[in-house]
Amino acid sequence: MVLTGRVPALLRERTFRRYWTGQTVSLVGDQISLMALPLAAVLVLGADAAQMGWLKTLELLPALLLNLPFGAFVDRRANRRRIMIATDLGRAALLLTLPVAYALDLLTLGQLYVVALGVGALSVLFEACNATLFAVLVPTKDLVQANSLVNGSRSAAWLVGPSIGGVLVQTLTAPVALVADAFTYLASAGFLARIRPVEPAPEPVAKGHFTEGIRWVVREPSMRALFAASGTVQFFNYMFHTLFVLYVTKDLGLGAGLLGLVLGAGAVGGLLGAAFSGAVVRRIGIGGSLVTGFLGFTLPLVLIPAADGPLPVVMGVLFVAEFLSCVGVMIVDVAAGSFQMALIPDGVRARVMGAFRTLNHGFRPVGALVGGLLGASIGTRPTLWIATVGAAFAVLWLLPSPLPRMRELPDRERETAEVAP
Repeated sequence: MVLTGRVPALLRERTFRRYWTGQTVSLVGDQISLMALPLAAVLVLGADAAQMGWLKTLELLPALLLNLPFGAFVDRRANRRRIMIATDLGRAALLLTLPVAYALDLLTLGQLYVVALGVGALSVLFEACNATLFAVLVPTKDLVQANSLVNGSRSAAWLVGPSIGGVLVQTLTAPVALVADAFTYLASAGFLARIRPVEPAPEPVAKGHFTEGIRWVVREPSMRALFAASGTVQFFNYMFHTLFVLYVTKDLGLGAGLLGLVLGAGAVGGLLGAAFSGAVVRRIGIGGSLVTGFLGFTLPLVLIPAADGPLPVVMGVLFVAEFLSCVGVMIVDVAAGSFQMALIPDGVRARVMGAFRTLNHGFRPVGALVGGLLGASIGTRPTLWIATVGAAFAVLWLLPSPLPRMRELPDRERETAEVAP
């Protein structure tokens, strides 16, 4: 296969192309499951609000509880790629139990809970390995382009995945639609099996191995600032998302169709943000891109509690807010992902990323809880003002740090002494 013209240079390299193709297919499948799994609970099993809450909790729980131990586990393993293949096969097997049980009239909510928890746990393990594999596949000079490609795939999945999922659920029923996601995991495993990256040697177990990731984040001033900014955004953004659907449907009077159009505008913004993030980084540097991305992500959302007036005006405001915010979040994701890949040494990469994700995920349920309590006590719109303005102040964590003055990515060839506690 000959790739020419405007195809990004990385996609002309067979190993990265296979890796990226597998991840792209899997990301689309994830969006199908995101729709099909809860619809199976509601439409097939008649789940109520409390049962749906348990299902969502079990989906999210592994990310909070398992990132840290899985990071410590992965840094002690020599072949992360094989673990990733095993997790893909495990996720496919778990999902395939649902249509089988449905066909035999044996499907229960308990089985949905187990599958949600199992798929969530295997996904955390996959991502713990993926951080190290990605770093060895991509040289420093190509990190921004690689992250742009992966995040572009993620935005495309956000755009087309729910539509595909909706059609599959409509024509095949929700449990059977999950077969499509199972096959995307099999495709991901197949593409991973066809690459042979040279992986870093496993890190020997020593005193403090389990907690080294947290200590590394706290010690490193740039990572510490990035964590504080990300955690602040997570807290306020989950306040926002807890009330967003309620606000636009009840307070602003939008139906489900119009809400879908607004979210679609966000997905298009994400695609454009991923496409242009490389140019932004080249123009203003990695640090400037982080600051710009955080502001671009959070400031447009202030328009949402300000939305008022006739429906066309409200729709216009929501379109602009979602579109610009998703452009900003893609710039953040590409710049932050590239910076972390370049900065973190291979020997502690899985533990550091596990610690970072654990700490960030910890802010999500707290933000959701505070958002719900404030919404009930002071009202939806005032709470959204607090959430959106509060998120915009997250950038203040970055300003005193070395990040805003950083133009180039850090040198990945650091002395071992930098890793030592």
